[in-house]
Amino acid sequence: QVQLVESGGGLVQPGGSLRLSCAASGNRFSINAMGWYRQAPGKQRELVARITSLGITNYADSVKGRFTISRDNAKNTVYLQMNSLKPEDTAVYYCNVATMGNYWGQGTQVTVSS
Repeated sequence: QVQLVESGGGLVQPGGSLRLSCAASGNRFSINAMGWYRQAPGKQRELVARITSLGITNYADSVKGRFTISRDNAKNTVYLQMNSLKPEDTAVYYCNVATMGNYWGQGTQVTVSS
């Protein structure tokens, strides 16, 4: 079973920045893609950003130009640099790893508030 450890969440003021990290371990098969999803109270979980092992990226329209996803394949780690944060970015952010199966991190809270 793959274990995912997330870090970097917290409280930030509007316009501020945070960097999320997610490190995967225990995977017996190569990772095809890593990504970040978020879920706000009362809302469905939604894709924020995704990156394949070849570096192809996808972003939700709401975060394009503000968030950047990157990865270190050697470390099985994915990052999400979040700039110009808005209150509507407030959510629990979950790391996802796609290998032989899909695995989820424990979630890290991001709160954007003054």
